[in-house]
Amino acid sequence: MNRVRKRLLVAGTTLGALTAGSAVIAQSGDAAPEARYVMDAGTIAGMMGQGDNHELTLRLGSRLAPTGAPKADHFMPAGAKLGTSVPLETPTRATGELPANFQQPKGRLLLYWGCGAKAGPGQPVVIDYSKMAKGQVPAGLFSAKVPADLGPTLANSRSFGQWPNSLKSKSISAQSSLLGQHRIAGTYSPEIAFGLNQDFMDGLRVRSNANPDGSTGISWQGLGNATGYHAWVMGGKDMGKDGGDMVWWSSSATQEFGGGLWSWLSPSTVTRLIGQKIVMPPAQTSCTVPAEVKKAAGEMMMGFLYAYGPEANFAFPERPKDPKIAWKPKWTAKVRYRSMATFMPGMPSMSDMLSGRGQDEDGDQQQPEAPKKCKPKGLGGLLKRAAGAGC
Repeated sequence: MNRVRKRLLVAGTTLGALTAGSAVIAQSGDAAPEARYVMDAGTIAGMMGQGDNHELTLRLGSRLAPTGAPKADHFMPAGAKLGTSVPLETPTRATGELPANFQQPKGRLLLYWGCGAKAGPGQPVVIDYSKMAKGQVPAGLFSAKVPADLGPTLANSRSFGQWPNSLKSKSISAQSSLLGQHRIAGTYSPEIAFGLNQDFMDGLRVRSNANPDGSTGISWQGLGNATGYHAWVMGGKDMGKDGGDMVWWSSSATQEFGGGLWSWLSPSTVTRLIGQKIVMPPAQTSCTVPAEVKKAAGEMMMGFLYAYGPEANFAFPERPKDPKIAWKPKWTAKVRYRSMATFMPGMPSMSDMLSGRGQDEDGDQQQPEAPKKCKPKGLGGLLKRAAGAGC
């Protein structure tokens, strides 16, 4: 299983690097704010419909040099359950070289896209990793329609701090809340302060079913503050083997695998992408994965659904209402929200099974069968067993 996950990560990272049309704001010159702060607040639905978890990433970038040692802290409201503050650590600058044990992925990547029982024309697009390593990527395969707004990073900031890090092991919990006052203070930025009245988004509940025509249906409950949705599936019959085909499907109606789609997108960007049929609108709560995806990937598939959320922006001084007045903020802060869920395409969720959703033809509740003693065959069998679907 670990080997499969590594292949998924390598394939995803490789494709993501190719597709991320990054809109990076360099922190240089007197026109840039002295400091920029970004909070990414996410909700992650538990695997197979189990409980929700929260994720929180904090990043402070400044164009100022630190006064003494680089140090910064984010003072949290009590509801965050992280103590009085969390430290923002300045990481070591990377050399940019690949690890000594890095291995170029082998095999092929098959790309499908669009909701529907059948794959559209021109699918799949095939990427041969051996050719990609030589720079031979199909012309026009990727575009910059989905920018990845990286915000402050170690690379584009003179001084930088982030959390989570090695300085404090306590993590955000499912019971944590962001509501209340926040303050960031350190040796390389002006003091930043703002209040939040938007908490973590609700968790997504995804249902999936195998259709008689070989396609896979997915559906979810709509979130009231979601600005749009995006789903993707990755799998492969030989994912545990070097050189086997990987299969990647995107819910975008157009051939779009931009790295920003599995990042954090602003409401304005999501609105534009909905108009371009790259992101599903907030009123849409279902999609069908084409039969060709299941045929190529086999039983070993993992699905992901993203609900992009609201965004809160703060600055000091605030932007003037008159656009003719020059605006030079001392600092800016951005809080981005997202909710996501993982699911097993074609398999019922754990919540469905625990709620006894299955009924017989007369509408009577089915009684659970006694567990069978059997040995699951292969990775597909292990996943089926984990999902409660037998061996």
